[in-house]
Amino acid sequence: MKYLIWLLRIALGCLFIFSGLVKANDPMGLVYKMNEIFDVWGMSWMANYSFALSVSMIAFEIIAGVAMLVGNSFRLWITLMVLINIFYTFLTWYAWSSGKVKECGCFGACIKLSNSATFYKDVALTAISIFLFIFRYRVFPLFQKSIVNASIVGASAVFVIVLQWWTLHHLPVNDCLAYKVGNNLYEKMQPSADYKPDEYATVLTYSQNGVKKDFTEEEFNKQKIWDDPKWKFVDSKSTLVKEGTGAPEIPHDFALNGVDDKDYTQAVLTAKGYTFLWFVRDPKKVDPKDLERIHNIISKAASMHVKFYVLASIGDDLCKTYQDVWNMKDVTFFMLDGVVSKTAMRTDPGLMLLNDGTVVNKWSYLDYPKDIVLDNGKLDCK
Repeated sequence: MKYLIWLLRIALGCLFIFSGLVKANDPMGLVYKMNEIFDVWGMSWMANYSFALSVSMIAFEIIAGVAMLVGNSFRLWITLMVLINIFYTFLTWYAWSSGKVKECGCFGACIKLSNSATFYKDVALTAISIFLFIFRYRVFPLFQKSIVNASIVGASAVFVIVLQWWTLHHLPVNDCLAYKVGNNLYEKMQPSADYKPDEYATVLTYSQNGVKKDFTEEEFNKQKIWDDPKWKFVDSKSTLVKEGTGAPEIPHDFALNGVDDKDYTQAVLTAKGYTFLWFVRDPKKVDPKDLERIHNIISKAASMHVKFYVLASIGDDLCKTYQDVWNMKDVTFFMLDGVVSKTAMRTDPGLMLLNDGTVVNKWSYLDYPKDIVLDNGKLDCK
C-alpha cells in the first residue's frame, strides 16, 4: 500500500505541476478560454474576474502539485485537490456533452486533447485524489523538518508568480499558436487539401399550448413547423457530431481593413521583403517612452524601404485621431478584430516582423529593438 500511495502521489503531483507550467507559459490563453466558457454560460460579467482566476488557478496547480510530492500540509492540499478535480471533471463533462466548447484548454495551446480524452483524464485524477484523501493519514512529509517542506512549497509559489509575471509582460516562452516565429501567416490561412468542416446536429425546441417539443432539423423542415403559428420558438441547441479536418490554422477573421473599407490582408501578408506589424488593441496602453522606440524603428524602416503598419483594434475615426496624436501621418493604419489580435500578439501593444509573409520575430512592449540594421538584405534588430 505504501508504494501505491507513493506512486499515486507522484502521478498526481507531477501532472498538476506539468499542467500548471504549460498554462503559466501563456496565462492570457487561459483568460480567453475562461471568457469563452463564461459567454456560453451566460455569465459574461465574470470576464471581469477571469484574469485573477487564471493566475490563481495556475499558481494553485503548481503549488498543489509540489505539496503532493513533499507532503507538506497534505490533508489540506488533498482536500483541495479532491474539490478542484471534481470541478474539472464537471467542466470537461459539460464541454464534451454540450459541444458548445470545442476545447477545454486544460493544457493550453501547446498540447491539445479532445474533450472526451480530457474528461476521462479528469475522472482518473478525481479517483486518484479521492483514494489519497481516504488514506491521507498514511501520508508523511518527504523531509522530517517541516521548515524544509514548507520552504520547498513556498519556493514553488515564488517561482510561479515570477514565471507568470514574465510571460504576461513579455511573451510566452514557447509560442504554440499559429502566429509563432517561423510560420507563414498567409499559408496558415489556407485550408489543406483534405479540408472538411465540423458537423453539428441542431435540435430546435418549440412549444404549443405550454408543451415543449424538440425537433431535429430534418423533422423541423419536414413538418414545416415554421409555417404553423401555433408553435412558438423556445430554444435551439447545436452539438458537435464530428470534428472537421484540415481547417486553416489562422481563421479568415485575421483581416486587415483600411480606413477606406478595403481589405488589404493578402497584399500585406504576401508582400516580398520585410514588414513590421505593430499590434495595438488599447491605444491608452501605449507608453510615450515606448513610442520613442517605435518612432525610431519607423524612421529607420522608411530609410531602408521596409514597410511598417499599425494594426489597431479601434474604429477608423480613432485610427485617424491616433495618427495625429502619435505623429504617424505617414504610417498606414489597418483595423484588426480585437479577439484575433489577442491571439496573434499576447501583449498589448506588441511588435511583429515578417519576411516574405513569414514571422521572423515578435516583441512585447518591454522588448522593442533599440535599433535595426539592414546588412546584405538581412534585417538585424538589436
